[in-house]
Amino acid sequence: MIIRKGFDSLEEPAELEEDLLDQAWGLEADSRLSCQAVVAGEDLIVEIPKYTINHAREEH
Repeated sequence: MIIRKGFDSLEEPAELEEDLLDQAWGLEADSRLSCQAVVAGEDLIVEIPKYTINHAREEH
């Protein structure tokens, strides 16, 4: 997902998350894996990219 607001409220990504993000299509500076982003206090505004690895594999 792409964090449009509240990126600074998230913990730093782990090295494994960064490695997985390197494989993502359409990666942006504020991209995070949604399963790894823990919301702590501040509201987030996120955008879900049109293409994701799961969509391609699951044929949605």
